[in-house]
Amino acid sequence: QVQLVESGGGFVQAGGSLKLSCKGSGGMFSDMGWYRQTPGQQRELVATATSGGSATYAEFVKNRFTISRNLGKNTVDLEMRDLKPEDTAVYFCHALQRWMSSGGEHWGQGTQVTISS
Repeated sequence: QVQLVESGGGFVQAGGSLKLSCKGSGGMFSDMGWYRQTPGQQRELVATATSGGSATYAEFVKNRFTISRNLGKNTVDLEMRDLKPEDTAVYFCHALQRWMSSGGEHWGQGTQVTISS
């Protein structure tokens, strides 16, 4: 059974930094990354990284956030700096098993990130 356990959310002032971490268990993943969601809005991609080392970032976090994966530990981290109030959201770890025709998408429970102005 796949599990994704997140840590590292919290409350910081604008301009500050936070690091989110996610550890996967119960499987290997082609892609691991982070999405975020605010009340009444759809979940949106923040950043994702493939097992081959390619990373994709949402335009609104480029040059501020850095995603990194450790394949051996099955973890994905998101270093966030220069945080803005609009970054406030619940951040979800996401993992994908592309080789599975169904049931290959997994989510963590979410961690709250709050940025004060």
